[in-house]
Amino acid sequence: MNREIDADFNQALMFPPVVEQWIGDDHPARFVRDLVDSLDLEALGFYVRASEVGRPNYSVRLLLRVWLYGYFSGVRSTRKLERACLNDMGLIWLTGMNAPDHNTLWRFWLVNKKALRNIFKQSVKIALNADLVGFVVHALDGTKIMARSSKEGIWNRHNLEKALNKIDESIKEIMSQVETAQRKEQGEYRLPEELKDSLKRKEVIQASIIKLDEIERNHFHPSEPEARMMKNTRSIELSYNAQAVADQKSGMIVAQDVVSDETDMDQLVPMLDRVQENLGKVSQETLADGGYNSTIQLGLAEQRGYEVLTNGRKKELTADVEWPYHSSRFIYDQQRNCCVCPEGNILTYERTKATKSLRYQVKAYRCKSFRNCVFRERCTKDPRGRMVEITPYHTAIIRQREKRRDPNKIKLLKARKVIVEPVFAWIKERLDFRRWTLCGLENVKAQWALICSTINFKKLYQYWLDQRLILTK
Repeated sequence: MNREIDADFNQALMFPPVVEQWIGDDHPARFVRDLVDSLDLEALGFYVRASEVGRPNYSVRLLLRVWLYGYFSGVRSTRKLERACLNDMGLIWLTGMNAPDHNTLWRFWLVNKKALRNIFKQSVKIALNADLVGFVVHALDGTKIMARSSKEGIWNRHNLEKALNKIDESIKEIMSQVETAQRKEQGEYRLPEELKDSLKRKEVIQASIIKLDEIERNHFHPSEPEARMMKNTRSIELSYNAQAVADQKSGMIVAQDVVSDETDMDQLVPMLDRVQENLGKVSQETLADGGYNSTIQLGLAEQRGYEVLTNGRKKELTADVEWPYHSSRFIYDQQRNCCVCPEGNILTYERTKATKSLRYQVKAYRCKSFRNCVFRERCTKDPRGRMVEITPYHTAIIRQREKRRDPNKIKLLKARKVIVEPVFAWIKERLDFRRWTLCGLENVKAQWALICSTINFKKLYQYWLDQRLILTK
């Protein structure tokens, strides 16, 4: 007798199935349900529709469960979510077999994309209330993620100007042919279609160049104007710059944002402000790489009482050995209004001038005794003598340099990679997120907030499994 287990499609159940029993107690769908039930959605800004006539609408909680579980399981497309609501037991259970279609899911996103960004703050708040977030060391970093739009359709000033020159030459040649034909033939001579097409293309290209002039940029994508050409790991792509601050204690992301700036130079203080907003205070030390080593940002951080530690530039870090006359080796004497070089010579005040960026002014000090200095050739090639510029943020820069020379701080700075870079590795490798699936900065900000929330929720899920985290409203 064959005793195999197989499906009996004609089997009748004596008792109807209970939805609550369809998944195990440790299933992620239960965590998502508890999470959403613990949130005050109206307070978070979600649009709650109340309709007394017509077909009943899907509840905000149901649709939010679908989106959060989808991101939790790596499904981010509305059409894939629609199919998953019919096939994935977790979503079937979460929706109670009420499967919304992709249009409903997309409308929910459009209406609530700002509120979806607040979900991230709730993930941080839950971790904070559970005492899972530390305030000793945080680490900041950014990563470039390709935009949804391809760079093939981008407007490039150099290419546009090159095409415009070719069209001008083509138009000139066609007009010459027209003039020759008019002299040979009598009566009306119609313009050739080729010339009409060239003139239209010229108008389009000229309009594109004018647009680039207006926004003061050399590239522009008409379908995604907020994206920028950024250097990724291996190439330059149309991208957005995603930022994150991670906690050393738990690995939780405590602040996040997306910007269209090509560099991280202006992101240090804004990201620390977000940490302050989310946690109520910043950590004892925030680590960042050399991309955040901005004079203005270090000065602002000093003014706001933020303790930061960034990597310095190579010349500055090796000044003692390779660059003994680097500007970091010159001492600024504010009372005497002068600078003192490593050999003890005085650099006197010359003038106050604006920087190239025109964002602040610096005081310029120049050496007057350089002609008699035996170290002149090693110090400068300027025929007028060595000049040193002192910024309004000089105190913050000096303090930062002193911290970088501290052996304990050097050791701490090396820990930055271990704290924050695994976050981006997890996002790109484990979640397979390397390209935005939405266009526009606002949509991208909402998507990044959900991605970072997913990282936090996956960590919180482990505490929830161990019953060390109770989700209550």
